[in-house]
Amino acid sequence: MSQLSRREMLGRSMLATAAALAAANSGRALSAAEDAPAAGPNDKLLAACIGVNGRGRDHYSELSNRKDVEIAVICDADEVVGQKACDALAKKTGRRPEFVHDMRNVFDNKAINFITTATPNHWHALTAIWAMQAGKDVYLEKPVSHNVSEGRRIVEVARKENKICQTGTQSRSNKGMQAAMDYIHSGKLGEVKLARGLCYKARGSIGARGTYDISKTINYDLWSGPAPILPLTRQKLHYDWHWQWAYGNGDLGNQGIHQMDLCRWALQVTQLSNSVLSYGGRFGYTDAGETPNTQLVIHDFGGGKTLVFEVRGLETGEYKKSKVGIIVEGSEGYLVMSSYSDGTVFDKGGNAQKEFKGGGDHYDNFIKAVRNRKIDDLNADILQGHLSSALCHLGNISYRLGRQVGTSELQERLKSLSVSDNSAETLDRTISHLADNKVAISDQTRFQVGDVLKFDPQTETFPGNDAANAQLTREYRAPFVVPSKV
Repeated sequence: MSQLSRREMLGRSMLATAAALAAANSGRALSAAEDAPAAGPNDKLLAACIGVNGRGRDHYSELSNRKDVEIAVICDADEVVGQKACDALAKKTGRRPEFVHDMRNVFDNKAINFITTATPNHWHALTAIWAMQAGKDVYLEKPVSHNVSEGRRIVEVARKENKICQTGTQSRSNKGMQAAMDYIHSGKLGEVKLARGLCYKARGSIGARGTYDISKTINYDLWSGPAPILPLTRQKLHYDWHWQWAYGNGDLGNQGIHQMDLCRWALQVTQLSNSVLSYGGRFGYTDAGETPNTQLVIHDFGGGKTLVFEVRGLETGEYKKSKVGIIVEGSEGYLVMSSYSDGTVFDKGGNAQKEFKGGGDHYDNFIKAVRNRKIDDLNADILQGHLSSALCHLGNISYRLGRQVGTSELQERLKSLSVSDNSAETLDRTISHLADNKVAISDQTRFQVGDVLKFDPQTETFPGNDAANAQLTREYRAPFVVPSKV
């Protein structure tokens, strides 16, 4: 039996399961040849959750609380992870979803209305693109892409197919954050030129680099997908992929994407930056990780608007009462959002003036848009996700193309910047932080420092810079290929 025929058999089995669920909800059977009917206000939407370890558990846990959604399929490359999710849902809801390894079987299933996905980053774009091309709406975890080009392709497919595609930056649905942004945009903070994102999140060593066995419960070909098939060089297959370039984007594109998105929202910039510079390193230990655990990114949007991002993976204290959050500097004071929804306005003397609080339901915002077909109702449409994810990628491109330099050369390079941040003070704080962790920047221990890369936000390319433009995409492993054009 060929591989294709096996897929066809699995697809028919899934269609039968989903059709039975649809019949129970709509009062009629759904044949394998039909698309899922448009859901009425009292009909259940049939969902598939793809990638259910870590953040994916939140997807199926929250959606299974809804009376208007039925999780029909669980998909994961790891049999143990997927079956555990099916067990949890069977115990909670009384119905056990279908389990499959290969997401293409989900896309073949015409009964599925939408998918959610929390795969590793290198799978995000292709999962979303394949799903929308197969007629499904998509809830896509952050970052929406592994590189800049992928994000733009997802936006193009979403528009071409007229699909709802929500980015998993849930702060955009939180009432406290919305009120804080309204406060900034109304001018009450004065003129705003600088937004600073903080990802001060301690990350320990992921263990020595080596060659490790891959569990037989994992289909490593499917797990690798668009990435090359590489030996497992870290101790844990799951999660620690964040710190290896083939799959992840470091903490800048992990936790940091949330705060990058909020900084961009605060600055009201609706395109990518005009230039970027990044510096940092992986300090404090030697392990299988490749991405920096200490990183500074400086984006210049023109007109004096600057976005600075700080990643600290070693132990550190707060900066302006925040560790993971944003600091928006205005001419009349500053605003600190130190969580996903809560924050405080301070006057120029550091005295608290106003507080913002209140959460929200990002999944509910998505479901409502799926039903009413209004892209504008989304709090985090895929275009927002692309822009904020791409800012992380641009920072990583500058860093990866950089070279090791001492502090004096870095200081001179920072002097050439015309930005709203005091770049010398930011560097001094970073060096002091490393010293507190017994890391002394010297001729032997240096920062990796990128050049200031000029960027064209209209074409989303680096003019005349072949080396940087090559980093906007990647080589894909057939058949897991993200299209270069849509």
